[in-house]
Parts: sequence; structure tokens; C-alpha cells
Amino acid sequence: METLSWFRRSDDAMKVKMSQVKQVGLLAAGCQPWNKDVCAASGDRFAYCATLAIYVYQLDHRYNEFKLRAIMSEHKKTITAISWCPHNPEVFASASADNLLIIWNVAEQKAWVYDYAVMFPTGIPASISWCWNTCDSVAFVSHRGPLYIWAISGPDSGVTVHKEAHSFLSDICLFRWHPLKKGKVVFGHTDGSLSVFQPGSKNQKHVLRPESLEGTDEEDPITALEWDPLSTDYLLVANMHNGIRLLDSESLTCVTTFSLPSAAASVQCLAWVPTAPGMFITGDSQVGVLRIWNVSRVTPLDNFKLKKTGFHALHVLNSPPAKKAFSSISPSKNHYTSSTSEAVPPPTLSQNQAFSLPPGHAVCCFMDGGVGLYDMGAKKWDFLRDLGHVETIFDCKFKPDDPNLLATASFDGTIKVWDINTLTAVYTSPGNEGVVYSLSWAPGDLNCIAGATSRNGAFIWDVKKGKMITRFNEASKSSCICKFLLISHGKNGIFCIAWSHKDSKRIATCSGDGFCIIRTIDGKILHKYKHPAAVFGCDWSQNNKDMIATGCEDKNVRVYYLATSSDQPLKVFTGHTAKVFHVRWSPLREGILCSGSDDGTVRIWDYTQDACINVLSGHTAPVRGLMWNSEVPYLLTSGSWDYTIRVWDTRDGTCLDTVYDHGADVYAGLTCHPSRPFTMASCSRDSTVRLWSLTPLIAPLLVNILTDHSWDDIIGNTDRAMVPGAPPLLCGKVSRDIKQELDKLSSDVRTKKLRWFSECFSPPGGSHNLWDLVAVINGQDDSLLPQNYGQGIMHMKHLVRFKTSEAQELTIVKMSKFGGGIGAPSKEERLKAAAEIHLRLGQIQRYCELMVELGEWEKALSVAPGVSMKYWKKLMQRRADQLMQEGNDDVIPYCIATGDVKKLVNFFTSRGQLKEALLVAQGACEGNIHGPQISSINHSAGPDNDNIETYTGLLHRVCKELAEWYFQDGCSVLAACCHLAVDNTELAMASLIRGNELELAVCVGTVLGESASQATHYVLELLARKYMTTATWDLALRLLQMIPDNEILLAKLCAFYPGSSAEINDLHEKCGLPSLEECKELAETMQDEGETLQAVKNYLLSPEPEKALPIGITFVKEQLSCPDWTVDTVYPILDLLSYIRTDRLILTKCSEDRNELLILCGYIGALLAIGRQYSSIVPALYEYTSQLLKRREVDVPLQIEQLSVELEAWRACTNSLNRGVEETPYTPPTEAQKAEYSQLLSRLREEPLRGLQGPDYVTGSSLPSHSDVQISCFTGLRIQASGTYIHFSSFFRSSGMNSHRPCLGPVFFLEDGKSSISLNDALMWAKVNPFSPLGTGIRLNPF
Repeated sequence: METLSWFRRSDDAMKVKMSQVKQVGLLAAGCQPWNKDVCAASGDRFAYCATLAIYVYQLDHRYNEFKLRAIMSEHKKTITAISWCPHNPEVFASASADNLLIIWNVAEQKAWVYDYAVMFPTGIPASISWCWNTCDSVAFVSHRGPLYIWAISGPDSGVTVHKEAHSFLSDICLFRWHPLKKGKVVFGHTDGSLSVFQPGSKNQKHVLRPESLEGTDEEDPITALEWDPLSTDYLLVANMHNGIRLLDSESLTCVTTFSLPSAAASVQCLAWVPTAPGMFITGDSQVGVLRIWNVSRVTPLDNFKLKKTGFHALHVLNSPPAKKAFSSISPSKNHYTSSTSEAVPPPTLSQNQAFSLPPGHAVCCFMDGGVGLYDMGAKKWDFLRDLGHVETIFDCKFKPDDPNLLATASFDGTIKVWDINTLTAVYTSPGNEGVVYSLSWAPGDLNCIAGATSRNGAFIWDVKKGKMITRFNEASKSSCICKFLLISHGKNGIFCIAWSHKDSKRIATCSGDGFCIIRTIDGKILHKYKHPAAVFGCDWSQNNKDMIATGCEDKNVRVYYLATSSDQPLKVFTGHTAKVFHVRWSPLREGILCSGSDDGTVRIWDYTQDACINVLSGHTAPVRGLMWNSEVPYLLTSGSWDYTIRVWDTRDGTCLDTVYDHGADVYAGLTCHPSRPFTMASCSRDSTVRLWSLTPLIAPLLVNILTDHSWDDIIGNTDRAMVPGAPPLLCGKVSRDIKQELDKLSSDVRTKKLRWFSECFSPPGGSHNLWDLVAVINGQDDSLLPQNYGQGIMHMKHLVRFKTSEAQELTIVKMSKFGGGIGAPSKEERLKAAAEIHLRLGQIQRYCELMVELGEWEKALSVAPGVSMKYWKKLMQRRADQLMQEGNDDVIPYCIATGDVKKLVNFFTSRGQLKEALLVAQGACEGNIHGPQISSINHSAGPDNDNIETYTGLLHRVCKELAEWYFQDGCSVLAACCHLAVDNTELAMASLIRGNELELAVCVGTVLGESASQATHYVLELLARKYMTTATWDLALRLLQMIPDNEILLAKLCAFYPGSSAEINDLHEKCGLPSLEECKELAETMQDEGETLQAVKNYLLSPEPEKALPIGITFVKEQLSCPDWTVDTVYPILDLLSYIRTDRLILTKCSEDRNELLILCGYIGALLAIGRQYSSIVPALYEYTSQLLKRREVDVPLQIEQLSVELEAWRACTNSLNRGVEETPYTPPTEAQKAEYSQLLSRLREEPLRGLQGPDYVTGSSLPSHSDVQISCFTGLRIQASGTYIHFSSFFRSSGMNSHRPCLGPVFFLEDGKSSISLNDALMWAKVNPFSPLGTGIRLNPF
């Protein structure tokens, strides 16, 4: 009966179980500069702290790059320190000013919280650290101590106080446990002294101050403190003003004082380099100079200026990204020396020839919030996140005339402007504003932003100036818009600022002083509207330039009319039971506005009726953000302090979707993209800005466009759109403008219609780039390409031309670096003298080999042609091999000069530099790269046919790898662009399909035409499955009618339709199929004639569809009993049977047939998953089938033991493909397993479409989401089960999948409303087995 109750739920209720709002982008915060220990690393992860959130990055071993994997935001006040557990790379600890100590498990994204304020209320923690001598204890200390130790588990769990470490005379900056000596700990103080405690020894308090401070009261805080990892006593210390010292903690002496290049330089942070004993690095506090040191020298070995702003924190990774090894083509080295022996070259050295730079990777955090991973050996950034906000973001707004720019206002006192295509900051305000609560772009192209602050009034900032700008006070007004302009509310903070949409000369501000002030931009006050309490929000009407609404602490909403001289409101709306924070006028419906309140509700007001027309209830905390959609008049989005974003249908108050991805309060900044009205941005206390797509909420509109419906079904007026239950209609400016442009066209109308509407519905992230490439493939003239075409993925025929132009522009840029060198050792002098003798004797090859041994390759290569061009080329290749082994970018010219394209492409590919590999391959294809002519034969300059074929193969291979890189990063649209760049439409369509960009795929496939027709038809079939719901059945029909030879597809549609007999017959007629009774007669005839497929089809279309079950299942069982059966012989029947109406399938009399159908579909689904390389669901499908066999009475030719054998054979034979790069070597399969796997493969069908192999990965899968706390039932979480349902926890654990790892990306809930799997797994499952993993017989619809 429970199955029946699930089935009877409405389609809408089921659909809400899969989030309709998709996360498509994320702007991460920078690192806070307030506290010391805010950066940590362990193994292949590193983490840093913004003020209220911790960002965790993890190495993607496949592409050798770090990616953001998690955002932890449980702390409610400033995070003061983090520390990674030295014994467990999955665990780290964090502390904060809200008196919380949290232990995090990164893999599980779980937290254990300890509130220490109750027992130890004296001060907040200045520093925390795991106790090295025990794996489950964390120590933390306030500024004056004492040192607390929290034993997390065990018989002595709880918090204790260190017996000696207390009663300090100077504040503690930081402390460090010794990694080798049990219980030894050192504290660094603000007065420049150290305190050392060691069990069994005398404790030393406030010792080892810098000599210059002895006998004075001056303070020189300890900025960095690290034990020497190779010593039990040595300690590296940095003071803010007195530099770096190596100290002996036993003898209390200074071993070495290191010298900085100038008195102005000061060290902010330091770290030992684990891969280079005796080496350490430091970061300067004023300028971003990284210095590399060795304890044997008092001066730095090398210096690198990485940024203009100073360092804040440094951490060297213990396990840096591994570089792939290259096989050298050089002959083996001889054991004797002759005039022609090959010298063994030393490693490539820095300018300082005595020391090689360490092969370390440093996590660098800067005072401006920048965070990066710097490869010290290669002298380059592996990763750099620059100019991030370091505090809560309160507001965000898209630029009206350039929606690629998004402005954000933050608690850190700055406004930043971001390019949302690259998610990088392009402008930042001067800062030091206190808190910036609100911002507003000037209308039009004025390039100005108005900002509201907590202490400095309001200002106007000219974005393009990019420099500090003069501020004016009330007594010194200026009309210059390029200046800061103070708009004073006294000493009260300004909570909201709004620039008039209709009149660029008017700005409104509202404040805690109870006033809403309207001014001109030159400071003239036009109106001052007094409220009885603080005013938190205001908004200009978009339909009446003289009307403004306000939200007040007195719980009321007021509307003022500026065209009158009265200072009284025109309307006062009452009804909220707590303060009103924000108000928003509808852009499409005149007189309609909404308000959000601390009472947790959103109210809709009709100004013309002087009434509240709807109350939207659902939030459980104050509502802050409000945003009307600019195209669909009833869509409203709200953000709350309950961490959620809700999307509402204001016609009836229905909540269409709730988004949980923010991990903290959602603030007022909800903003709609001006030209992509279904793309939205939000900001939160979790310090992120996230981009969202609302398109799934109105997807039927795009289907109407695809199927060439009349304009009346696409664009309408607000009255039609607001009818309750009516399908969505576009009513805004963007859609009207598109229609007007289409009406002007005389040709190519459908292509333009699909492109323009597709871009309107798609989020940023490559759709514009995709359509440009489609136009190029379809023969569009190059002169019509947009100006920014060269900034994206270009077609290969344009790549070299555009990059050549880019290189010419770069020649005007001057590059500089600084650093010094030291003299060469005496051995080098002797070798140089010997080389000079060989040269004078004419023994050029020996001279070259000695120069190689000295590392002076340039001298060797300059004279090598004197031996022969063959020798020169060989020497060039040897140099290239050495540089490749070192991962040195200097290898590039050597490979280019010798024409070794393949080696250079492999070099770039192995390092994940796929775009560079692509450029080299295309250059070779165009004949720009060729080796020196060794023989005297006069070759042509261009490559021969063999080379062209080789280079073309390289080009396609690199494009494919780059596409896969984008795909694995959750950017399927950009992956498709990579394939289109080399005219591979088949793989481009496959990328869109695997990314579930189905509507976009149909649009693109339709425009591409015949070359993409097969893929387009497949996508149309998937889309039809998506719309097989009560409200959208007609959409599914129209989609299937776009496919030629669609009889069997239409039969499936009609078979699954759950209407009355009359409604079913009506649908049969529309599909050109016989009536129910006629189908029954046809079925009986076909059964008599032995036409199983036709009999099954017609019975499914008859009044008694359940009669198809025994016929089809019997046929399948007979086939499986044959030794040489294949999937192709049984899949068509099972696929047809799966479309039986659910209400018939779950009948009691069909229970045996239903069980057998589910088992057979599960088994064949497992084989199909093997063929499609859906590795994540293959074990689950096998175990699903096995469990059904165990628990249900069935008679099928499948044995549990055989299923187990097949699964183990698949695992053994594919382990090398499915295992991660970082995992241990696998055990090779046995001969029996190889034979079993070979038998499995022989049964598989050949996929009709190339490129569909591999896992599905939807947009946003790689973005951290707080929805990830849902655990996939495929990975070990028990699915609630009773009656006919199965307990899956045990066998999903046995399937070898991690039983505690969270789902990546969006979550898909199953029909019980509790069990969940990742949307990626749900899509793959539905493509190979249509029935739910719960075994209920319900069809899965995750599309």
C-alpha cells in the first residue's frame, strides 16, 4: 500500500524532490588578514580561513591541480585559527571568537563542536594546535593563557589545563608543539620573547628576546615560529622588526641571525621546506616578496616578488603535486670518458649557482586576501585566487549595461567588481570604508557605483579610475561624479542606497536615524522622509520615477510620492509582526511590491488596492533578500537567515523550490542578470557569491520555442501570465527585444530564434562561445564574429591568427625580476680551463660535453653545429629531456627548434596545460613548426603529409583532453566548445548530453543539421521522458514528433499515459495509433503469429496492458537461457515493458511479473552501464539485482553466485582504469576473470552514438554545496525500508564504494522523500535502468 501511496502523489510534489534551481558558479572569498594561524595543509589538501568560513582545496590527481572541494561555515564569529591533524589527513580543527572549537572531518564534511565558553570564559583563542604526542588531543590558548588541552575521545576525554603554561606577562601570538619531542611546546609573545616548556626540564618563560630589546619596554611581536624538523632543540623565529633568528631552545642561545636585504624589510611568516633539508622560506610583510633561505647562509638564496601587497601566511605542502615522468630518448651514459662521451649534466640552477631551488609548493596568503599555490622550483603560480573579499558579502548587483560585471559590497570595507565569465576580480574600491552594507550601479553607462557604509556615510565611486579618490564633506560639496561624495546621516550607518532607475541624478539612502533622504548626485537634498524608527530598505518604482517604497523597523512598509512637496507617505502598509528589512517593486506589474521581514514572511502588496494580496510563509528566520524575475511576473526569489533561498509562485503562494547550498545566512544581495533573466546571483555570510540558473522552473517555455509554437504560447502580457495555473509566459524587455529583432529578419529566422532564446535561458559559462563556434562551422563570415571571440575557445582555423595578434600586443610589456648570484666553486674553474684547451685544440664535441657538465648549455649549443647539425639536434634533445624531467618551462624553445612537437605536446598535457598543448598542435598543423634540415636535400617549408596527419591527430587528442578537463570541472558547455573547435559535432553533442544540457543540445543540434541529427534525436527522446508528467504530456508528444521514424517512441508515450480511456484514445489519435480496442485485437493477432515485439507493444496500448508482461518476460528469459544471447536481443522488449503504466504494474496480480521485470531490467542495466563506463553505478546495479533475487519469489535464469562472479571480473579488469592516480597498485585479474569479462563484453551492444561513454557530470557538480550533507544511498546510507522495500546499506557498502563520502553536486531524492543519490548517478541509472533503486516499480525521471 505504501508503494501505491507514493505513486498517487502528484507529479509536482515528486518533482520538487529534485532541486529546480541549479548552482552554476561560485566566487570564493580570500584569506583573512586578522589572525595568524589561518592557513594549514596536509597531504594533498590545503585550507585557509576567510573571516567566517574555511575553504578546503584538494589536489585533483588526474589533472595535477588543486580544486575547491568544501566550504566550512559553522562559525558565527571570526575564525581565529585552524590546525591540521598531523596523524589524520582527513581531520582538522578550528577555533573562533564565538567560543567554539570545531573538529572537522573533511571527507565526510562532518563537525564535532565544543563550546569552551562555559568552562573557560577568559578570552578568545589566539592559536590552536594538535598535540603531536597524541592523535586525539587539541590544545588552544587565549592571549594570556593558560594553555587548555582537549582530549576528544578516550577514558580521559575532556578539557584540562597545562600545569605550567599559564600566568604569562605578555600576550601570546602563537605557539607550536615539537613534532619529535613529546610534550615540548614553545610560545611566542608580543614583547618579542619566547616561553619554552618541556617535561622533565626547567621551564623557561619570556626568554630569548632580540638583543636590541633587552632592558627596554618596547614590543616586537613574534610573527612566525617553527621548530626545525631535523632537530630536537633548534627553533626558527621571526620578529616583526628584528628579523629572523635560528635559536637553540636548550642552551637558550642564538645560533644564527639572518640578514634581510634592507632595514625596511620585515618578515610576516615563514615555513620549512620538507623536501629540502635546511631550507626555509619567508614572506615579507609590506611587499609580497618570497625569499628562499638555507640555514648555512645568512642571506637569502633567491627572492621573488609575487605581489604588491605583503604576505600574511605561508605553508609548504608536504606532498606537492607529482609531475609525470618522461622517458628520455638519450642513450645510456658510458662509464668512461672520451672526447665523444656524453656528459652527465647537473640540475638546472637558479641565478645563485650554488643552490638548486627546492621542488616545493608554497600556499601563500596575502594581506589583500589573495591566496595562491606557488611552485618554487618552476617559479610560477600553480593556482592564484586574487583580490577575494575576506569578510561577509552583504550585497551584489549586476551592471545594467554590461551584465558580465558583478559588483559586491562587503564587511571588509570594499566594493569589488567581478567578471562572471572568468570569476575574477577586475576592479576594487580603495577600501577603509568600515562596513559596506549596500551598493547600487548608476543607470546606463555611467560606470559609477554608489555605496552605503556603517560609519562613512555614502559615496559614489567611478569604477574605471581604479585609484584612491578624494572624499568631500558636507561643507565642501562637489558636483564631480568622479569623486567620492559624502551623503551624511550623522553618525548613523546607512543600510541601503538606491540609484533611481529612471533619473540618474537622484539617489536615495536610508539609515538608522529614521530618515530616507533623496538627493541629487551633487549633494542637494530633495526630500527627507522621517520614519518613527530605523529604515533598513528602500526601492524605486520601475514604472513610476517619482515613487519610492521603504521598509522600517516599526514593521510597516511606506510608499512616498516625490512629485509632491509633502513629507508624508502616500500609503502605509501594515501586517508584518516584526521589522521590515527590504522592499522590492515588481518590474512587470505596476503597483505591486513585496516586503521581507524578521517575522520570516514575505508579503505581496497591491498599491492600487491598498491591500496585502498574499503572504508567503516558509522561511524560519528573518528574510533579507528579495528579487522579482524580470521576465515571468509571478516568480519571486527570497533569501533568509535560515540559510535558504526560496523561489515562489506569487499567484497562489506556492514555494516552487528551496535551495540549501549556502551554508550560512543569505543577505540582501539577490540580483538578476540583465540579459539572462533566469540567471541570478546571491551572497551570504558564508563569504561566497553564488550564481544560479532558474531555467528548469520555466523549461516548458524553451520546449515551446524548440517545437515552433505560436508566439502566444511564448510571449504574453502580465494578465495572462498571472492566471493561476497558467503555463509560464515571457513578459519582459529581453524577450520583447528578441521578438522585435526576429521580426526584422527575412532569412535564417529559426537559427537566430534558437540561438537568442537559448542564450537568454542559459547561464554564463560558455553558451555564447558555443553558438559562435556553431556559426563558424555553418560557414558564417569571420567579419561577423564578436569582438570578444578571441577570449574564448576559438575554432582551430582562427587559433594561430588570434594568438599571433595577442603575442604582438604582448611585446610592449616589459618584464623584470631581481635576485643575485655567487661565485663558482674551484672544480668549475678547472673544468672551464679544460674546456678552453679542448676548444683551442679543435675538439669541439668534447668542449660541448664539458660545458654540459658545467650546466652551461647555451655555450655548448652555440658551437655544436661546428661538429654537425645532427649532433646539435641531439644535444638540443638532451637538453629538452633534462628540462622536461625538471618540469622547467625553458624546454619549450628547444622542442620548437628541433621540431619535436609530440614531445612538447606530451609535456604540456602531463602538466595539465592543455590550452598550451592545443596551441602547439595547431601551429604544427599549419606548418609553423618544423625541425632543422639535416640533409642537403631542399625540403619545402611546410610539413609533409605524414607529419600533417600526425599533427592533426595530436590536435584532436589535445582538444579531447581539454574537453574532458572542462567536463570534469562541471563545464559541459565549454567541453562541447572544445570539440566544435575541431569540427567534431558528435563529441560536442555527447558532452552536452552527458552534462544534461538537453534543451541547449537540441537547439544546437537543430542548427547544426545533418551532422548532429542522430544525437539530436536521442536528446529529443530524453527530453520527452523528462516531460512525461501530468502537466506536460503534450510537450513530450511534440518533442517526439520532431523525430523521424518515431512510431515505437510514440507507442511508449501512449503506453505510459495514465489518463482515462477517452483521454488515452484521444492521445492515440494524435499519435496516429489505433484505439485501445483495436490495439487489443492487433495484440492477439501478433501473439498468434509469434511476433513478440509487436504483441507486447499492442498489449501495452490496449485496455489490459498487464497482459504484455508475461509475454515479454517469457521471451527475455528464453533468450537469457541461450549461451550466445546479447543485450540487443532482449533490450528492446525490456525497454518497451518498462513503459507499462505504473498503476497497472503495481497491481497485486502482477507482483511476480513485476519482480521479474525489475530484476531483468536491473541486470541488463548493469551490462549497459559497463558498456557506457558508468563505473559509479555498476556495483549498485549488480547488488540491486542480487538483493531482488534474494528477497522475492521469482523464476529467472540468473544466479546470485554468477552475478557476483561477473561483478568481481568487471572490478578486476577495469581497476586500472577506475582507480585514482594516488591509489596503490592494483592486483591484475586472473585468467578466469579475463575470460568472464570478455564474455560480458561480447554480450554488449555497440553504442549508436560516439562519445556517450563515461560518467554524466552536470553543471555545478564540482561546486561545494551544503546540500552535500545528503549521503548517497549508493555509498552506504541505509534507505528507509518496510514491506516490499529493500535495505540497501549492507550491499552498497560491499560494492566497494566509500560508505561515508558525500554526494558531489546536486542531490536527487527518491520517491520516499528520504533516500537520495547524486543527480549524476540518477541520470546514469535512468539511462540504463528506468526503475527506481528502491525496487518499487516507480520510473525514475531525473532529466
